[in-house]
Amino acid sequence: MSKPPSSEAPPSRETPPSSHAPPSSHAPPPPHAPAAGAPADAPGGPLRIVADLTVAGVRVDRFLAEAIGTLSRSRVKSLIEAGHARRDGTIVDTPAEPVRPGAVYTLTIPAAVPARPLPQEIPFTILYEDDDLIVLDKPAGLVVHPAPGNLDGTLVNALLAHCGESLSGIGGERRPGIVHRLDKDTSGVMVVAKTQEAMVALTATFAARDLDRAYLALAWGVPDPVAGEIEGAIGRDPRDRKRMGVRTQGGKAALTRYATMRVWHGGVSLLECRLATGRTHQIRVHLAASGHPVVGDRLYLRRVPAIARRVPEPARSHLLTFPRQALHAARLGFRHPRTGQDLSFETPPPADFAALVAALDDAGVSGSRSR
Repeated sequence: MSKPPSSEAPPSRETPPSSHAPPSSHAPPPPHAPAAGAPADAPGGPLRIVADLTVAGVRVDRFLAEAIGTLSRSRVKSLIEAGHARRDGTIVDTPAEPVRPGAVYTLTIPAAVPARPLPQEIPFTILYEDDDLIVLDKPAGLVVHPAPGNLDGTLVNALLAHCGESLSGIGGERRPGIVHRLDKDTSGVMVVAKTQEAMVALTATFAARDLDRAYLALAWGVPDPVAGEIEGAIGRDPRDRKRMGVRTQGGKAALTRYATMRVWHGGVSLLECRLATGRTHQIRVHLAASGHPVVGDRLYLRRVPAIARRVPEPARSHLLTFPRQALHAARLGFRHPRTGQDLSFETPPPADFAALVAALDDAGVSGSRSR
């Protein structure tokens, strides 16, 4: 598909419905001709394009790429999958979704991030290190890798300062050494590759779920049954691209296993969670969908849970004002990528999490349960 000729109107942030109408020449345009005057791939926008009848049923990634004219289809596809496209205000996260005539599509181009993160001296706790890998205890509040909104001050910047140039490029320039991630406000055990061979082997280990990984979560209420599985496909929330949700269509299969370790006053539980899959926000989404959201999770719990009334003060106030999700990656076990030795690492929850448990203990334990 050829791009619009240079004689067309100057770039505009809005493409009118007539952009797909036949031009003044006698030859009609293809059924999904590029929009006239589409802006270039640069931060700003969002870009706005109105679909007409000629593009009905066309894949939305193809439609947007050809309408904009300056972005490749693969680039548009990745932007859609990252939640940057909307149809009439609703997030579109499926590139193959057919275009709806009359709908207004918008695409936001995020600001570019540096191709190579820079080393920064940021302290972190190392649990184990050799020539192949580092096992660390990530503190809550530390972002794992640079991204829009967090261009530096990340774990990757800290790792580059610790390892030097030897880490650069391992697994990719922007996320060197990163085998798996934890959310910014989730604490706990992580493993990072220091060689390309370790990166490949560990990535395969995580993909095959051939490892031991357990999380601790403080959740509202008491699951019934007290041990079991939560299954539900997870995809991006169509109304809020920062949120994920259990989806009946378009999501990826996800399974979380849990066991209740302690209960306080029937209002709060300490759960051990294990992942059979590894979707974004999986534990947080599954617990919220089951009616037991993680304490402090502002993204998936936007009102005070009624069951909080069961917890006496001052413990209740501590729980309701906790500034992050009470989720900790407590244990990680895997086979060493070079030696084949079985390794296992476990860390206790950080001080703020432990203080919540202490406040609940001070309030008295009611109906304590164990696995």
